[in-house]
Amino acid sequence: MVTTIQFSGVSKRFTMRRTQPRSFQDKFVSLFRKRDRVFPDVFWALREVDLQIDSGETVAFIGANGAGKSTVLKLISRIIEPTSGQVLVNGRVGALLELGAGFHPDLTGRENIYLNGSILGLSRTEIRQRFDDIVSFAELERFIDVPVRHYSSGMYVRLGFAVAVHTDPQILLVDEVLAVGDQNFQHKCFERIGELQRRGITICYVSHDLSTVQRICSKAVWLEDGAVQAAGDVMDTVSCYLQHMAAREEQHLANGQESGNVAPCDQEHRWGLGPLRITNVSFLGTQGEPQAVFGVGEPCTVRMHYASPSRVERPVFGLAVHTAEGVHICGPNTTFAGLDVPYVEGEGDVYYRIGALPLLEGTYFISVAAHNKADTEMYDYHDRLYPLRVRQTGRGERFGLVTLNGEWLWDR
Repeated sequence: MVTTIQFSGVSKRFTMRRTQPRSFQDKFVSLFRKRDRVFPDVFWALREVDLQIDSGETVAFIGANGAGKSTVLKLISRIIEPTSGQVLVNGRVGALLELGAGFHPDLTGRENIYLNGSILGLSRTEIRQRFDDIVSFAELERFIDVPVRHYSSGMYVRLGFAVAVHTDPQILLVDEVLAVGDQNFQHKCFERIGELQRRGITICYVSHDLSTVQRICSKAVWLEDGAVQAAGDVMDTVSCYLQHMAAREEQHLANGQESGNVAPCDQEHRWGLGPLRITNVSFLGTQGEPQAVFGVGEPCTVRMHYASPSRVERPVFGLAVHTAEGVHICGPNTTFAGLDVPYVEGEGDVYYRIGALPLLEGTYFISVAAHNKADTEMYDYHDRLYPLRVRQTGRGERFGLVTLNGEWLWDR
């Protein structure tokens, strides 16, 4: 394979000044006012990045906001230069990096096509030959002679993408801006990306939409705080990233005192006659520790702590799982499972263990309840008070509500 893009020990530093003099007089006066002196902050967008992209590969750059993804694309497109290290790029680059980049607001769409095409290395004759295709792809026939300052964000994206893909790029850079376009235009863009892939064009793609990343990309690079955390097969890299994000979310919730251990306090969504009360609900992980975020297919245990000042005969404990939209997914209870609780008195715990969580990614809401055997008296009911966060942290299904945990076979 021919190497198209190579980063060797690349770092990029930006200097951020918190205050900026508004005039020469302000700047001059500030020299004599020590208390107004502000030392610039240094921000390293990338640190010692090494990566290689071969010809014809479609590579996604993933990571949280501020991880350095867009900086990588700007270095490839030579908009900025690295602070240290070397960036080698072999081939003509077509870039759609940010809304309106390379457009002059006072020029019309027609004039901006010629301006952008010239910047990308096309002659006026080559631009004229492609002009009608560009305008047709962007669906801007009526507005092509209108100054682009009057364009909507969607019109900006359509024109920018149309120019980028019609200049015969050998390397195409696409940032998150495709999310701005409407549904039909997004389909058209992905169809064109598929055509470019079949032609062997190298594509670098930045997106937070991981399902799209896995659909169109063969490799991925995960950036965190300007450093490469994982790179290689797209499924493996995305899996590493999702596991990291799930752990970070778990830590964030724990720091905010919202772990898997929740005490009911919302009286508006709680009712019942007593005397049996559910006083605490927990989600537990594999080691019995409180946990708020679970991976698809992980073990999960719901623990209900109850208190009953007096003896209650043959109570039934149950729970229900709802989607955020209110769809009732399931409602198991101790009676359905054949577990007979003769009586309760004092405090105790009831557990519902799930060997492999079948819920697909999303936030679900759990209701818990305790009632009498005949289901004629509700002791305590907590209606959708407990959020259960499920994340896809590995390979597996991603669409719908639940997985059937089936097995695919192929008989040739």
